[in-house]
Amino acid sequence: MENLLNIAAQNTEQAWQIIRDTRIIPIWESVGAEINLVGSLKMGLMMKHRDIDFHIYTPTLTPAVSFAAITRIAEHPAIKQIEYINSIDTDEHCIEWHASYLSPDNTPWQIDMIHILKGSRYDGYFERVAERIATVLTPETRNTILQLKYETPDTEKIMGIEYYQAVIRDGIRTYADFMKWRENLPTNRIIEWIP
Repeated sequence: MENLLNIAAQNTEQAWQIIRDTRIIPIWESVGAEINLVGSLKMGLMMKHRDIDFHIYTPTLTPAVSFAAITRIAEHPAIKQIEYINSIDTDEHCIEWHASYLSPDNTPWQIDMIHILKGSRYDGYFERVAERIATVLTPETRNTILQLKYETPDTEKIMGIEYYQAVIRDGIRTYADFMKWRENLPTNRIIEWIP
C-alpha cells in the first residue's frame, strides 16, 4: 500500500508543477473568473489517470471570455491539443475545455477546465462533493480507492465519483465487486451524490 500512496503523492506533486508551469489559475483570474480545483487532485486520490480538473465561474458565460483565457493557455508549448464543447444552452450552462499537456518526460496529462455560469445549477456543487469526500475518507477507504484505481486497466474510462460512491457509500472493497457494482449504473449521466 505504501507504493500506492507514493504514486498518488508523486502524481499530486507533478500536477501542481503543471498548474504552476501553465499559469492556468492566474490566466483565468485575469479574465475575471473564479477558478476552483476539483476532482481527484483536490482530494489526494490521483492514481494512474493523470487529469487535473478545474471548475471556473463567471457572472456571464460567453465563448469570447472563455477563448480569451484559453488562447493564452494554448500558447504554452506543452499544450498539444484543446477540445471545446459548448453546453451554454443546456442544464449544465457551461463551456468545456479539455487540454492535452505533454510533460518533459513525455507523460501525457489532461487538464479539464469547465467554465460554468455563476449561479447556475452546478455552481459550487462539485466543490462541495470534493470537500465532503475528503472529510469522510478514512485510511482504509483512501487505500481501497487508490487500489481500485490502480487495478483499473488503462483502457477503461471510469469517473472518479464512481469509485468514491462504491467504496464510501456501498462498502465495495475489491475490483471484481466494483465491476459488478458498475453494471447497475445508468450510463451517460452525472452521478449526483454527496457522502
